[in-house]
Amino acid sequence: MAVLREHLDAFGTAEDGRLFVTSGGRSFSGSAYAQVWKQARALALAPDQVESPLAARPYDLRHAAVSLGLNAGVHAPEAAERAGHGVDVMLRVYAKCIDGQRDVANQRIEDALAA
Repeated sequence: MAVLREHLDAFGTAEDGRLFVTSGGRSFSGSAYAQVWKQARALALAPDQVESPLAARPYDLRHAAVSLGLNAGVHAPEAAERAGHGVDVMLRVYAKCIDGQRDVANQRIEDALAA
């Protein structure tokens, strides 16, 4: 957070709220993001991880965050809103990522029936 605050103090944000823009104030190209991402992975991960598919694309972090939220019990409408999805997209794309919820769901149903 300290580094982020220093960056904001020094450079502010673009008109659209982006943190990082080109010297001309435009968005970076996809290829520029990919190049920086590749360099960042090499610096942040162990060599065997760099060779693996772990966080191969920036999108993988978003996917991991949504999957984590759903597996932690965040309700689909809330997770969808946070991800910028509709609930239908959320359930279609991420339903297969929800794992180990059957026991929790059964207990919640039993608790609701007992109330």
